[in-house]
Amino acid sequence: MSKNKEKHNIHESADGGRQPAHRPVHHSFSDGGGPLGEGGTTDDGRQTGEDGRRQTEDGPVRNATHNIAGGRQPASPAPAGPADQVKELTQLQDRFLRLQADFDNFRKRTLREKNELFDSANQALILELLPVLDHLQLGIQAASAHQADPAFREGLAMIFDQLMVVLIKFGLSPIETENQVFDPNRFEAVNALPSATEPEGTVLDLVRRGYMLRNKLLRPAQVIVSSGPPPEENAECKMQNEE
Repeated sequence: MSKNKEKHNIHESADGGRQPAHRPVHHSFSDGGGPLGEGGTTDDGRQTGEDGRRQTEDGPVRNATHNIAGGRQPASPAPAGPADQVKELTQLQDRFLRLQADFDNFRKRTLREKNELFDSANQALILELLPVLDHLQLGIQAASAHQADPAFREGLAMIFDQLMVVLIKFGLSPIETENQVFDPNRFEAVNALPSATEPEGTVLDLVRRGYMLRNKLLRPAQVIVSSGPPPEENAECKMQNEE
């Protein structure tokens, strides 16, 4: 009797030890089979352990995903009204006009600098050619004064004219002096003579021609100007005024 009872209460283990046969082992498992400390649930349904923490951390992400999937998008800014659109269009137009004005100024400045560089590069060469023009003019005048062969005079005149045509293409222009009032910015007076017909300060004769390179003075014109009526005429005018 005692032997049967002992067999009934004691279970023989494989290593010879003894363990109680029907001692209950209390473990609480979650739906996945893990113990309570590793993500199970308590008796009142609360999830604990690592799975519970993960669910708490993933809550906002799941809610945001659910909102997007459910059709609820983030709030977009309100559309601009007509007044805002007009204001924006006006700002764009002003910006376009400023850019266009800046581009026009840049184009004009670039063209001006290009012309100035071009003129300065040609200025030295043209200055060296001016004595050649002077000698050709003197040759033409001498041929006319001494009644030289007309063909010779015409040949000199043709050379002078052709050379002037080439230089005019590069911006050279002669200074007009006939019947001009003396201008110290363009003329150089080498002599002053009395004149009964021309008032004082009027150009009487040209000694050496002057030239302009576009708007720049390249060489002033040497001229003879009038100093006014002769002294005799001045005395007669004074006597007539006294009478």
